[in-house]
Amino acid sequence: MSRIDVSQLGDKQSISEVYLASNKQLRANRNGNLYLTVELSDRTGSIPALKWNAKESDGELFDSGDYVKVTGSTQLYQGSLQLIATGFEAVSAESVDEEDFLRVSRQKVDELAVRCGEILRGIADPQLRTIADCFLMDEELMAKVARAPAGVKNHHDFHGGLLEHVVNLMEVVLLVRTRYPQINGDLLLMGAFLHDLGKIDELSYDRDFSYTDVGQLIGHLVMAVSMLERKVAEAEKLSGEPISEELVLRLKHMIVSHHGHYEFGSPKLPMTLEAIALHHLDDLDAKVHSFEKLMADDPNAGSPWTTYHPNLGRKLYKGSK
Repeated sequence: MSRIDVSQLGDKQSISEVYLASNKQLRANRNGNLYLTVELSDRTGSIPALKWNAKESDGELFDSGDYVKVTGSTQLYQGSLQLIATGFEAVSAESVDEEDFLRVSRQKVDELAVRCGEILRGIADPQLRTIADCFLMDEELMAKVARAPAGVKNHHDFHGGLLEHVVNLMEVVLLVRTRYPQINGDLLLMGAFLHDLGKIDELSYDRDFSYTDVGQLIGHLVMAVSMLERKVAEAEKLSGEPISEELVLRLKHMIVSHHGHYEFGSPKLPMTLEAIALHHLDDLDAKVHSFEKLMADDPNAGSPWTTYHPNLGRKLYKGSK
């Protein structure tokens, strides 16, 4: 019997299926009664689930990152689909096919990793290429890049999501650099590779996605700057000559300013051509992916419009089929 993927779930549907659990929380309502909330996911998407009238023992049945068999039924709440659970049962990892829970195939990740290396080795500036080589030669670091998500819940929130986002961004840079010759294309390519690199250690992603302690306390912008400093030192040893201080300064500025706004976590606003270009191209790739995901996951399957999204202040038009 084939499994019921998250993408196949509809309103008022009875469920008895295995999903990956994350962000499990046992909470109390105003009356002190407990309820359990958890995010359930597979390769096709995710759905919030909750169990009313829970007991403390319910929170001990499984942990975030476990595979669980959930029974219950779906319902629409404020325009979004959720699952009302009646029971949970932990399932061993050996009894499931983990490919059912990976949002990006391993084959695609391998192809993206090859393309990432091709683009970085195509950088003409010798100092930037030496820095890039030092990253590419670090097998442990690149393995993390290939597995990490780009976020916990926003854009590219799946294994391999960071690599997909970075390669997408570098491909766009290759197109943009010919239209804007006043921008240093090699510098922008390196900035595209570096800007979110700190997420490989900011996030935990063995199965479920969460923030590490260092990620919570330091954050990926500062962490990426530290990574760059270490690789610059390696590049200087490899080449036998110093790397331009201004070149490194411009790379660091792109990292710390790429969020583009103070309220979005940037300690500095973009102040170079490459930094402002990186901010807008990064935002473009993130927005296109997140909007596409909202349209694909929308429960109004028969409507050309999505439900209203309060965080966006609008509905999205999917178009007629």
